[in-house]
Amino acid sequence: MEEKNQQKAMFLGLSAVLLWSTVATAFKLSLQHLTPLQLLSIASVTSLLVLLVAVAKKYPRHEVFAYWKKAPWRFVLLGALNPFLYYVILFQAYDLLPAQQAQPLNYTWALVLSLLAVPMLGQSLHRSDIIALILGYCGVLVISTRGDLFGLAFDSGLGVALALISTVLWALYWILNAKNETPSEISLLLCFLNGTPMVLLTAYYVDGLPASSDGVLSAIYVGIFEMGITFMLWMNAIKLATHTSRVSNLIFLSPFLSLILIHTILGEEISNATYIGLVMIVSAVAYQQYAAYQARPRG
Repeated sequence: MEEKNQQKAMFLGLSAVLLWSTVATAFKLSLQHLTPLQLLSIASVTSLLVLLVAVAKKYPRHEVFAYWKKAPWRFVLLGALNPFLYYVILFQAYDLLPAQQAQPLNYTWALVLSLLAVPMLGQSLHRSDIIALILGYCGVLVISTRGDLFGLAFDSGLGVALALISTVLWALYWILNAKNETPSEISLLLCFLNGTPMVLLTAYYVDGLPASSDGVLSAIYVGIFEMGITFMLWMNAIKLATHTSRVSNLIFLSPFLSLILIHTILGEEISNATYIGLVMIVSAVAYQQYAAYQARPRG
């Protein structure tokens, strides 16, 4: 098992966040032509192929099979969470909400992860982490409600509920993986080997095959950069982290680039509340990182 390294974890986490900042736009482009299940089918198969190539270059087949034999039901459960249940729910939320609402709301999974890491991983939250989490969540709430904090005027109540449910599933997936000593690439491959058939069967019986090739390229992009390569970066970041909350809060940086793409490519007018919320989010991240730096031993 690779030695913990917070600096490397931060670098990998930031790389993942930069790639993830592009995928909200890809979601919406695909959903203009595909159902959530059809999008997920194409993306899952693409990601599975990427993972097969990545793992084949690094590990022999017998080693992969040996890890599977150690805990087959663990990977069935993880595969049911990701790619199946999490993405079915997330894509449906994106189908119901504007991207500028669905994207930051989905980012609250990082808050859930930091909180669940306390009872499930035995980690602790420092005061600076708690302040950053509260400030970051408030920023997300401002964005999601377009500034109507008391009215909670979401564009779709069902969409908001689905997005929040997805955050719990996603946080649980990463928590379970943090306890998993299987190499990240192998673990992810085994999850997709179990989860992709669930996706394909459900999509076939519920929605059938896509009527045209429209939206397929953006779905393939999602499979590569939302599910495949970026997953491996983030998984390794979490496993290397000495403090999960400091890595997980990096996720709040990507809305900046994501909103630029949402506005430029999708044509969504970004509300003033979004800008205010982003200032709150970035302030939370900056404060947490500064507090961590100040707490480091000197000399």
